[in-house]
Amino acid sequence: MRSDTNSETHSSASSSTTSGTTPAAVAPEGGRPLTAGIAILASVVAAVSLTTGGIMAVAGALGHTFSPWKSALPVSPGLIGAAMAGVAPGLFAISRARVWEEVRTLVLPLLIVLAGTFTVTLLNAGQLQAAAGGSAVLVLFSLGWVAILGALALSALLAVGFQYAKPAAPITTPGVPLPNWSKPLVAVLGSSWLGIGTGLLLRPDFWDAFVPWTVNRPDAQGLGIWAVALGTGVLGSLAEDDLTRLRPALRALPGVALALTVVLAARAGSVAWTSGPGLSLVALVLGLGASGLTGSVLARRTRQRQRRPS
Repeated sequence: MRSDTNSETHSSASSSTTSGTTPAAVAPEGGRPLTAGIAILASVVAAVSLTTGGIMAVAGALGHTFSPWKSALPVSPGLIGAAMAGVAPGLFAISRARVWEEVRTLVLPLLIVLAGTFTVTLLNAGQLQAAAGGSAVLVLFSLGWVAILGALALSALLAVGFQYAKPAAPITTPGVPLPNWSKPLVAVLGSSWLGIGTGLLLRPDFWDAFVPWTVNRPDAQGLGIWAVALGTGVLGSLAEDDLTRLRPALRALPGVALALTVVLAARAGSVAWTSGPGLSLVALVLGLGASGLTGSVLARRTRQRQRRPS
């Protein structure tokens, strides 16, 4: 029986080699199979983020305030929109994943953004364009923002809950850990984003001094939610410690960094660049881009090695 099995295995491998096909990149074996709900949610949020975030980012870059709430300056809603649009490529990539472990470093921060932004919006309901009075377009936008964001936040909670209800099998595929030299840098980057985000979220009246432009309370808390999500994602990649399970997240980081850079460059006159918070912001945004690009290069090299026939 053993010799028959070996000969069948050898024959199968030989036919695969002679047919000229290249082995696919190794994906994690085991884990929780990715549910359709997560894939659909990610695609829907990506489409909404790309369109709505793109409009907010372009308006902010041009000096116009397109925001669901009253903002102190166009730069804050512009940056929130830039982050929304920048993360879309990573969200679209989720549908190609097979297991939950490949996407959780992006989906869990997405849940933070959706649920957190919805909560911040409700806490600052008096500052909404529909409540405080604004143009008809902005009033309708703020109402649509609340309705769609609430639906997406609830959908995300349900989708993640159903995902964790799936039984998980042990992951047997050897991982590809992050380089040792990168781990302290990733830890500092993630902790910095998480720290400033938590401060802006919980004590915006104090921590808004650490933002190098003028913000009001909903601006500070809206930016804080995104900073918390970015910090969670970066630290999550450190905890995951496997390049093969970070591909969607790695695709999102450079897009976010690039979109933030474009808006900041367009509104450079509103930012106190020479202040401590201004210099820190530059370092944090550059860190996001460098982490995403470096991780993507390392992951690509890993896939190329996996595709080479042994």
